[in-house]
Amino acid sequence: MKRPEAHAAHAVNRTDKSKLLKRLSRVEGQVRGIAKMIEEDRYCVDVLTQVAAVRSALDAMALQMLRDHAHDCVQGAIHSGRGEAAIDELLVVVEKFAR
Repeated sequence: MKRPEAHAAHAVNRTDKSKLLKRLSRVEGQVRGIAKMIEEDRYCVDVLTQVAAVRSALDAMALQMLRDHAHDCVQGAIHSGRGEAAIDELLVVVEKFAR
């Protein structure tokens, strides 16, 4: 699906950018830790526990971004008369997370 015109040129200008980047840095460290665990032949359940933690951290970050997108981008598009396309786009993204 093509991006709605209202969003095509919209750059990510987030007040919480530094928080998101810190979260991603932590996730990056966790992923490196998982690689080290595998290199060290650590117990499978311990590795899988860390994988679950990384997935959970990424899901939480994505959910925050979805909330922000709905409250900022989608709400703005609705007020400017371009809500249908923005809602359709949001639903496509939500479907990706529901799988």
